[in-house]
Amino acid sequence: MRDIARAISGQYNAITCYEKLIRLSPKEDERKQIMEIRQDEINHYHEFTRIYVRLTGQSPRIKKEECPDDYKKGLEFALKDEQQTVDFYLDIADKARNPAVKSAFIRAAQDEQNHAVWFLYFWTKIIHKSE
Repeated sequence: MRDIARAISGQYNAITCYEKLIRLSPKEDERKQIMEIRQDEINHYHEFTRIYVRLTGQSPRIKKEECPDDYKKGLEFALKDEQQTVDFYLDIADKARNPAVKSAFIRAAQDEQNHAVWFLYFWTKIIHKSE
């Protein structure tokens, strides 16, 4: 339950961070992709919260974290977070006895990996532009 609660907080923080990245993004195509990523995070947040409430009968507590105010730093922060989250979600899936919980976290891990690739792509474009 502790890991699922941590996952919920992570999704909440990703949602708020990606809202900031959408505002900071200088390019429309990047904004659109980050909006899609953010929507995935919203979906994960709702699904994980439903799982948590169903299993505990309680609402989870959110631990808020800060997101960088700079677009380049925000992208780097997001891609590292997404990549670390893949392993975390796969660990939760491995421990899960409930097939629905296992499936939800495997699917979310796949989405997080995809998100990391997008953030890496956007970040790499900025890095090569500044060289």
